Amino acid sequence: MHEGTKEERGGQRPWRSCMSTECYMSDVVPPEVRPKPAVPAKPPNVGVPSPSSPFPPQVPSIGGSSGPAPPPSAIPVPIGSHGPSHGGSHALGHGVGHGVGHAAAHTAAHSGGHGHSGSHASTGGSALLGYIGIDTIIEQMRKKTMKTGFDFNIMVVGHSGLGKSTLVNTLFKSQVSRRSAGWSRDEKIPKTVEIKSVSHVIEEGGVKMKLTVVDTPGFGDQINNDNCWEPISKYINEQYEKFLKEEVNITRKKRIPDTRVHCCLYFISPTGHSLRQLDLEFMKRLSHSVNIIPVIAKADTMTIEERQEFKQRVRKELEMSGIEFYPQKEFDDDMEDKSDNDKIRETMPFAVVGSDKEYQVNGKRVLGRKTAWGIVEVENSNHCEFAQLRDFLIRSHLQDLKEVTHNIHYETYRAKRLNENGGLHPISSNDTQESNL
Repeated sequence: MHEGTKEERGGQRPWRSCMSTECYMSDVVPPEVRPKPAVPAKPPNVGVPSPSSPFPPQVPSIGGSSGPAPPPSAIPVPIGSHGPSHGGSHALGHGVGHGVGHAAAHTAAHSGGHGHSGSHASTGGSALLGYIGIDTIIEQMRKKTMKTGFDFNIMVVGHSGLGKSTLVNTLFKSQVSRRSAGWSRDEKIPKTVEIKSVSHVIEEGGVKMKLTVVDTPGFGDQINNDNCWEPISKYINEQYEKFLKEEVNITRKKRIPDTRVHCCLYFISPTGHSLRQLDLEFMKRLSHSVNIIPVIAKADTMTIEERQEFKQRVRKELEMSGIEFYPQKEFDDDMEDKSDNDKIRETMPFAVVGSDKEYQVNGKRVLGRKTAWGIVEVENSNHCEFAQLRDFLIRSHLQDLKEVTHNIHYETYRAKRLNENGGLHPISSNDTQESNL
């Protein structure tokens, strides 16, 4: 085997190459031999042996593996070409037919002197690659929102004794309603629907939320319930009007207090038969101004079969009456939202049980209602659908409830008021001059 002279070997030890002698004898390869795309060269000075190193330079082979660098004449290169990649194999292609020492010197000069082989091919893109920090926008929004806090206003509507206050206390695990028990014996039922609101600040995990619970005692408790929904509708519109007046002021507040009702929980009596006419009339009149979520109260008074039949009957009656409850189908943004909301719509109305009392069950403290035959666990999905309601109301759709209230219901009221003649008193020229002074 031909091992070359010392000058051709560049002063190094004899090569021990496994390549045939014919590869050394021919510097030109037939045109039909096509080399694979060359691997981009390493940075400058990589692969050039140091004077003290006894080993030959390590360069990537044509197949992708690294090993001892073969002589330049052994690398197939098409005639009259510098190789398929100018940046990666220019030094190798240029060294065909030259001596080993000349090729090594030429490669070192090309790599070290000009930086031509390592960075020429990627000069246009490598300088723009890197971490910018766009993903920190979410963290910025989180910090800003945690400082300002949240507002969430929930209204409960239904007959007395259905457990409205108890359910709200159970939802937020705190005494947030106006009271945790039903009517006392010496307390008289109000003659008309009274609107009472109680606000609390709830903090969990460093996040503060101002929760306002709006109760409607006296709804549906009278013999004559004609137009008993009007005080509720008036209250909802008053909150829209208050927000609109703050918006049209010349000098607006940096953060307008939000007292608009974001959600209305309508409690259905667990009769097991059908909805009352009052239930249909209320939801029909208010479904276009507030997000209505129907729930079946005290679901533990029905068996599982009765509950399923009653839920199907309620959904059918609401559909026949043209009543749309939240989440409405036309508000689904994409297919993922539609798929999730379809599952929720098939479950509604939620059959719930509320309780703020704890009991010991299998060594754990649980919220529940104690009966003669056992304890109804509030958060057990096999007993009721309270857990599904809480996840839907707080964990997955709370922000969407606020957005639908602002973008749909409030905008509908705002457009109607601004189109009315004399709806909002226009600013006179005198008021404008006084404000400029």
